[in-house]
Amino acid sequence: MSAFPAVLQSEWTKIRSVASTVWTLASAAIVTVGISSLLCVFINSSFKDMPPQEQATFDPTLASFAGMSLGQLAMIVFGVLVVGTEYSSGMIRTSLAAVPGRGRFLAGKLLVATGLALIVGLITSFASFFIGQAILGDRSIGIDEPNVLRAVFGAGLYMAMLALFSMGVATMLRSSMLSLGILMPFFLLISTILGAVPATRKVAQYFPDQAGSKIMQVIPGAMGSEKVPYGPWGGFGIMALWVLAAVLGGYLVLKKRDA
Repeated sequence: MSAFPAVLQSEWTKIRSVASTVWTLASAAIVTVGISSLLCVFINSSFKDMPPQEQATFDPTLASFAGMSLGQLAMIVFGVLVVGTEYSSGMIRTSLAAVPGRGRFLAGKLLVATGLALIVGLITSFASFFIGQAILGDRSIGIDEPNVLRAVFGAGLYMAMLALFSMGVATMLRSSMLSLGILMPFFLLISTILGAVPATRKVAQYFPDQAGSKIMQVIPGAMGSEKVPYGPWGGFGIMALWVLAAVLGGYLVLKKRDA
């Protein structure tokens, strides 16, 4: 099997035949939309109790993605499982025997999985936005307002980039457990903590999640958050560099090491 369309078909079959990857991808959407909706209910009911600065910089678009911090973890798990399952099951040897060109093999896997993550990410972002705006009522914003559509599309792109980054890391580490043991604490705890500490904030703002998430903001410094020295697309570009480094690292490991 050397023709690239056949490689894509093979990777599509692998992903949809493994229940864990399918359910993890679905949970990324469910968790993000569900938690975002609940947090929009809370924000709407407690808006008058917010500090004046947060009220003045309230970003209804960003509020509709309030559940992204947890939903993104499911997308990370999806990316890791897409790669790590082949190593844990030993199928990687069969896959590389069927597709000797390792660059072609990796490109097919990343393309199919990232495409699926992008589709789910866009469905999630649009659903979160419209449900969130319905909940916010008088404090809502229309998708035709300046920069709103960019933020909604950006949220979907952000989820797909997280999955791609995770696949690159998993390809380098060749282990689902090791990859999750590094990525989950980093995105759930380390990045958040370092971003909240003044002494480390200037470094943390260049982490992939903190930089990439700016694409979802319409109002700079939304809801009292720290302003950064780059715009939404600049932050997304920083995230893209992280992703590129992870993918290149994964390719080099795959090329030089035996299965």
